[in-house]
Amino acid sequence: QVQLDESGGGLVQAGDSLRLSCAASGDTFSYYAMGWFRQAPGKEREFVAAISWSGGTTYYADSVKGRFTISRDNAKNTVYLQMNSLKPEDTAVYYCAADRQSGNIRADEYDYWGQGTQVTVSS
Repeated sequence: QVQLDESGGGLVQAGDSLRLSCAASGDTFSYYAMGWFRQAPGKEREFVAAISWSGGTTYYADSVKGRFTISRDNAKNTVYLQMNSLKPEDTAVYYCAADRQSGNIRADEYDYWGQGTQVTVSS
């Protein structure tokens, strides 16, 4: 099993940047592909980005492509989400997730989840 702990959320203005971190503990981090999802009030949880075990392959939702970057540091057991040019519609609780299978973009495909971190973007 792996435990996940997100941090880095906050209140920012449109156009600003934030970097989210997700620290993993428990099982060997490099065994897991990692994903970021978000959930806005009244909406379903949606895929944001994912990264393979080694970090060599990344996947992005169209809504964040070109603005967000997912990365990982296996030596630090941490995955990151760099968010640039933030928009009010990016406001949500952001969750990181882990799964042994790489390339998953559906929330129900991930086995382990963090508690989430709130990102609020004001206009």
